[in-house]
Amino acid sequence: MDVEGYNMPDELYYHKEFMWAKVDGNIAKVGLIDFAQKMAGDISYVEMPFEGDEVKQDSEVGTIETGKWVGKIFAPVSGKIKATNEKLYDDPTLINKDPYGDGWIFDVEMSNPNELNNLMKIDKAVEWLKGEIAKHK
Repeated sequence: MDVEGYNMPDELYYHKEFMWAKVDGNIAKVGLIDFAQKMAGDISYVEMPFEGDEVKQDSEVGTIETGKWVGKIFAPVSGKIKATNEKLYDDPTLINKDPYGDGWIFDVEMSNPNELNNLMKIDKAVEWLKGEIAKHK
């Protein structure tokens, strides 16, 4: 779905700290939403959690850097990190080029899938994003 020029795929879960989660069974693939990557500009470095790390919902698990800005990466759900996107070490701009595809950041094996209820689906996420866009105009 297009929301004022920003892509928001319908099937994802959205976290208030500009993260998305795509759920496949007990695994959530996580990345930065289109709006956030466009606001950040060209990403120059990504610090990700390590495979095997335990993360808690809403906790800071890494950073994203541009030439003039450092942003935080948050865990939308609790669990164990199963994989990180190693390609981002060589080309962090993958997040800019394809935030919902090749620019994914990490996979987490959810320890409590019920936490998905704390995230927004597209109906709520659209209104939330419109509010964020208005704040940043």
